[in-house]
This record gives sequence, structure tokens and C-alpha cells, in this order.
Amino acid sequence: MRVLVLGGTEFVGRAVVEEARAMGWQVTTFNRGSHEPPAGVTALRGDRSLPGGLAALEHGEWDVVVDTWSWAPSAVRDSAALLADRAGHYVYVSSRSVYADGAGFGADESAPVVAASPDDGDGDYAKNKAGAELGAVAAFGARALLARAGLILGPYENIGRLPWWLNRIARGGPVVAPAPTGLGLQYVDARDLARWCLEAGGRGVGGAFNVVSPPGFTTMGELLDTCARVTGGDAELRWIGADRLLAEGVRPWIDLPIWLTGDDHAYMHGGDVSRAVAAGLRCRPVAETVADTWAWLRGIGGAAPMRPDRPRVGLDPALEARLLERG
Repeated sequence: MRVLVLGGTEFVGRAVVEEARAMGWQVTTFNRGSHEPPAGVTALRGDRSLPGGLAALEHGEWDVVVDTWSWAPSAVRDSAALLADRAGHYVYVSSRSVYADGAGFGADESAPVVAASPDDGDGDYAKNKAGAELGAVAAFGARALLARAGLILGPYENIGRLPWWLNRIARGGPVVAPAPTGLGLQYVDARDLARWCLEAGGRGVGGAFNVVSPPGFTTMGELLDTCARVTGGDAELRWIGADRLLAEGVRPWIDLPIWLTGDDHAYMHGGDVSRAVAAGLRCRPVAETVADTWAWLRGIGGAAPMRPDRPRVGLDPALEARLLERG
């Protein structure tokens, strides 16, 4: 199989490249060249946001295209239109953020999505992803696969969520942890997401899918306990209830990554994934994701790369100290 990865050097794109190579596929990447491409790929260069930036894609044929773009939907519209007659299937790595407010626990792919257009310029994340989906479908129709991922974790993460928890717990001592320990979490390892996109795309699967583990696949307690075990430090998790954390000004998702409350938790950690599971989605154990992410972090010196368009995450040490002091 021949796959064209639009991106291919960071987080999900890199996972797609590595999984495709492990499957024996021929891999071509297309990006601006700001990061070195993985070994063993054919690297094409171009900037999708500039006039003429797709010139390197004007020739060539591929069985599957995988696109991880998160900015102006018009870039996906133009790329998909250019490739429609020379590629078999177009896999767009979208997001469950496309769902409109009110998509609560148990929502499936039929839930309403935010209003967007494939002709839009860069806007907010949800509209970017929703508009890009429309651009992919306009060009490829039923040959477009929309992989609506939820929380993505794993090696090469450039958002900082799991890396922050690992580094904080590795430092040891008392650590603020958001109770209850049994709070269910839903996420997908980037490698499992990549493998599913490639396999489903290769089989010609089309349409929208929530691509994330089943609700309650792990819990906040299991995740943080696993971080403590893997890092091997002397961290002591101090579990503090949501009401107190919120009253003290702790921001869910930002100050304590992954953690959400109320409707936000239902939205992010309660999606119906039965369709993706039926289409072959397999999720590795949380212990493997945590251990592999920690090994990768140590291999690069402990500081994870960060996307410049995302806010930095993690609890301010002064706020953590106040929370711990007050017991």
C-alpha cells in the first residue's frame, strides 16, 4: 500500500508514519520541512497555507491519504480536491471537538456538529476541524474517513498533558490529584489511532467515527498510580475533591491536564465508540501508553516538545503548595 501523510513529523502524524512503515507500506510525507522527516520515507516539501504551496503534490498516486491538519479548513479543501483523482481514500484525523454543545455522555456520531465551512480561514479549533471534514467529503465523498479522535496520549505528545503528569510525579513528594480516583477517562494512544486510520482507510471504510477508547477505559486513579509506578519516585498522591479545587481557582484540563468536571467531562470522556470498535479499533493497556511515553521522555531529556498554538498546561507550584498546606 502507498500512503501519503500530510504532516508526518509530529505526534499523530509521526505515529501514522511509524505504524505505516511497520505494516510494510510505502510512505510519502508532505510538510513545510520545519522538522526532519522520519527515516525511510519519501519527503515532499510545501506550505499548504501559501499560494502554490501544493505544487509538490501535483503528481503521484496513493492508495490512502492521511491528513492531520488543524488550522484553516480551506487547506484541507484544496489538498483533497487536488488529490481526489489520484488517491483511493482520504483519512482526515478530526476531533470530537466538532460536536456542538450539548453532546453529552453517550453521544455518537449522529450528534450535531458546529457550523463551519470548508472555505473558512483559520478560526477556533472546533470550526477548523468541522470545516476541514466538509472539505474532505466534498472532494472524496464516501471515500472520506473522518476519524474524530478524543483525548490523544502517547509518545511524541506535543500538547504536554501526560508528559506534565509524568514529570510532576517523577519529582516526588506530595502531588495534588483530582478526586475521585474512580473518575472514568476516555482517550486513545496515538499509535492505536494511527493503526486504525491506516487499516480502515486501506479497507475503504468511509464516514465519521469516534476514535477513542470506550468510556471508563481507565480512571484518574489508575492513570496517576501508573505514572507513579512507572517513574519509580516517592510521589504521594493527595486526592482533593473537585469542589475545593474549583473554589481555589484550579482550571480543569489546563492546570490539571486530562481532568474535567460536569458536562465537560461527559462531553470529552463519554463518547459512544461502538462504531469504531466494530470497525476494528483496538486500544492497548494504559500501562503500556504510560511506560512508553515515559521512556520517550527520558530519551529526549525530559522536556516534551510543545505546539506553539496550544496553551501550556500544568499546575502552578505556588497554587499546589497552597492546596497541600491547607490539607
